[in-house]
Amino acid sequence: MTYVITDILSQKGIILVIFVLIFLFCLKYSTNIFSWIETQTLGTRTYIMEKLELLFIEIEANKLTNILLAFSMTLSVLVITFFGLWISWILGFILGIGAAILSFRIPKIIVDNLVERRIKMYGSQMVDGLTLLSNGIRAGLSVPQALGMVVNEMPAPLSQEFGLILQQNRIGVTLEECFENLAKRVPTEDNDMFVAAINILRETGGNLAEVFDTIVSVIRERVRLQQKIDTYTAQGMFQGMTIAAMPFAIAGIYGASDPNSIKLLVTTPMGIIVTIAALILDGVGFWVITKIVKIKI
Repeated sequence: MTYVITDILSQKGIILVIFVLIFLFCLKYSTNIFSWIETQTLGTRTYIMEKLELLFIEIEANKLTNILLAFSMTLSVLVITFFGLWISWILGFILGIGAAILSFRIPKIIVDNLVERRIKMYGSQMVDGLTLLSNGIRAGLSVPQALGMVVNEMPAPLSQEFGLILQQNRIGVTLEECFENLAKRVPTEDNDMFVAAINILRETGGNLAEVFDTIVSVIRERVRLQQKIDTYTAQGMFQGMTIAAMPFAIAGIYGASDPNSIKLLVTTPMGIIVTIAALILDGVGFWVITKIVKIKI
């Protein structure tokens, strides 16, 4: 009996110490914490709206705010309810707070992935687009007229980007500035090379068609090399995903064969701390692996 009372008091003491340390940490860094919260909420909304503009998607700021808040609250309530009913309300509350914070990161990751896919698609269309542009200039068309031909013949996103150049040029923006804006919207080495070449040759004079043919050859070789690298790194990415999933698979096996051994990790304060630390380390390890296998050329 004395041992049980001592054990309960020790657990309560650990919980009290943890809460005191958290309170002191929040008190000391309150300004930074509130600034971080503002960045993760309103800053996230602004960031997503800027990225959606690059995707040519229009949405009202208030509507986007409501979507983010609804997603955050729904995910947090689901996590708290699931872990609270099946494991522990304390763990559910802790994971619910983490889910609420993570919910503002998930849309940014999704939008960044969409922007990256769009940029890759733009890069894959540059060979055909610049070939059309070169043929149009050889046929005697001006640069805006050749761009209009590319807009009519090519699919999105290349047609959207070139179409935006023409729209900006019609309202009085110089063609050089329009191409510089294109380089900012699509920050790739191939696009920078294309924009620099066309702006320099428009000032100094030269054969744009031949320069475009040279750029097309460089881009085609770069794409071929990138595809080969992606093939070689796909195995490393798969291995990283397998390693990151192994702790969850082992936990599931132990949970099915011996539930009591897993229960300690989610019902005791020390077990919860160890579980959270393991999840963080697993995430960091997977992030490091993705950085290693991602090769830029």
